[in-house]
Amino acid sequence: MKKSLIALAVLAASGAAMAQSSVTLYGIADLAVVKAKGSSAALASGGVSTSRWGLKGSEDLGGGLAANFNFEQGVDLTNGSLKGNGFDRQAWLGLSGGFGEIKLGKMWNAYDDIVGATSPLFDSGALTTNNLAPSYALEAGNPGNAVYYATPSFGGVSGAVSTTFKTGETNARVTAFHVKYEGGPLFVGLAHEQQKDDLSADLKLTRLSASYDFGAAKLLASVGQVKDVADDVTIGVDVPLSSALTLSAGATQVRPEVGDNGTRYGLAAAYGLSKRTTAYTGFYKDNKAAGDGHLFAVGLKHAF
Repeated sequence: MKKSLIALAVLAASGAAMAQSSVTLYGIADLAVVKAKGSSAALASGGVSTSRWGLKGSEDLGGGLAANFNFEQGVDLTNGSLKGNGFDRQAWLGLSGGFGEIKLGKMWNAYDDIVGATSPLFDSGALTTNNLAPSYALEAGNPGNAVYYATPSFGGVSGAVSTTFKTGETNARVTAFHVKYEGGPLFVGLAHEQQKDDLSADLKLTRLSASYDFGAAKLLASVGQVKDVADDVTIGVDVPLSSALTLSAGATQVRPEVGDNGTRYGLAAAYGLSKRTTAYTGFYKDNKAAGDGHLFAVGLKHAF
């Protein structure tokens, strides 16, 4: 009898603890058929969004404080393989509350938060014209060994700062910040990132992004600079033709310090089959200075 009472007490205690915390399994499955100039048609994983799976959770610590975590890994749907040696996209632990949010580990940094915010063609991995204006990063993707802090929103204004501890043989370090305003139909974001290492590499990236939603159409714009490397300008528009169908168009011009200007323009459409599943198609074309290439894609994206 005593053992039964003890077991019931343990179950009750664990049930109360579980009620104050949550863990969510989530992911995106995105697969497209793409045809690039000079190449045969092929499947591509992540036509719009990188295919991925992840776990995220939060525990209410009381007093408005919460402990949070996120583990996320890319998936190649063309062959079923996992990307990276573990959680290559995100792996962090943090706290949030009235002070904002702090994250420790591997996450998208403060510059990344702004870069794709106003990219046309749905910020598509395969199609968006802004792919012509990469970050020229020393660190591919989002570096780990990082600290990230985001402020609360004050009347629509918020900010974030992130940095990494020195890593590797070259003591590479990536530091970034952003300030943004989100109020009604208007979004404006300014971000800066600096990447340094002991090999005298010193890249400074700056980007200003903005959008305005008129209802009938949403205008998109972005201006970026990698100091002493290149400048770029992107303009675009999203037009909702119905509750399910959206058309997006855009163009990007990159002006390098050395060489001719490169230009890419594109057009895409997305149709929501449900809240979680979207069919899409689109194309882009480059001018001669950007490689004189073009790409056509049609795909399906499912979020869970």
